[in-house]
Amino acid sequence: MSWLDKLEKWFRPFALPGVTLYLIVGQTIVFAATLSNPNVRANVVLIPARVLEGEVWRLVTFVFDPPLTNAIFAFFAWYLFYLMGDALENQWGVARYNIFLLIAYLATLVAAFLGNPGAPSSNLYIGGSVFLAFAHLFPDFQIFLFFILPIKVKWLALITWIGYFLRFTLGTWTERWLVIAAISNFLLFFGRDILLTMRSRRHRMARQVREIKLQNEPVHRCVVCGVTDKDDPAMDFRYCSRCAGSPCYCGDHIRDHRHLTAESD
Repeated sequence: MSWLDKLEKWFRPFALPGVTLYLIVGQTIVFAATLSNPNVRANVVLIPARVLEGEVWRLVTFVFDPPLTNAIFAFFAWYLFYLMGDALENQWGVARYNIFLLIAYLATLVAAFLGNPGAPSSNLYIGGSVFLAFAHLFPDFQIFLFFILPIKVKWLALITWIGYFLRFTLGTWTERWLVIAAISNFLLFFGRDILLTMRSRRHRMARQVREIKLQNEPVHRCVVCGVTDKDDPAMDFRYCSRCAGSPCYCGDHIRDHRHLTAESD
C-alpha cells in the first residue's frame, strides 16, 4: 500500500463531497460582492505580511478569490473548474481528490510565505494543478473554448507547462515558488507513473533501434574480403559445402579460396 493509499484511508471520514462546487459558490459570492465594493476582493487575497499582522482570515479566504473580473470569462473558468474537479472526484474518489486539493492549498501557503511577504499570492496555481491532473488523465478530452473553438486538453496543458516555465524563469520569486507548489503537487500524484512511462518508452525505443539494426544487417558476407550484399547488391554470393561450417564467399573468392577445416583458426 502506497503512502497515498494510507493517507486516503485515514482521511476518508473527513472528506467533503462536491468540494469543487463549494469553492465555486464561495468565489461567486466574492465576485458579486466585489461588483458593489471593490475593496472586498482586496481583503480576501493572501498577503503573508498582512497575515503576520493579524489578518489570519486570509489563510482561508484566498481560495475564494474569483479568477477574473469579467463575468463571461469568470463563468467559463468556473464551468471548466467544475467539470474537471467533478471528473477527478469521480475518477479518484472523494477522499483522494480532497487530499489533492489540500496538498495544493498547503503548498500554495508555503510558497506564498517563501516569496515576497508583501505581494499577493493567487489561488490560480491550485486550479492549475487540477487542470494538469485532468489533462494527464484525460489527454484527448475535447474542450470547446467559450463553447465555440474545439481543442484537445493536452494541447492546452502543453501551453500551461510552457507558461509555468516562462513564469519560473522570468517571474518574481513569489511566482516561482507558486509554480513549484503547483508542479510539486502534480508530481506527488503522478511522478511514479511518469517515471514508469518514461522507462517503458526508453525500452521501446531501444527495441526499435535493435530491430532497425537487424533489418539492416547483411544477409551475405564474404569470409575472405568482408564484402556484403549491402555493399554490392549485384554481387553473387555462394556457400562452400566443402568448408567446415559452409562459409559464405563472394563471386571473386568462391573458386580460388583455401578450404576451411574444423582445425582452422
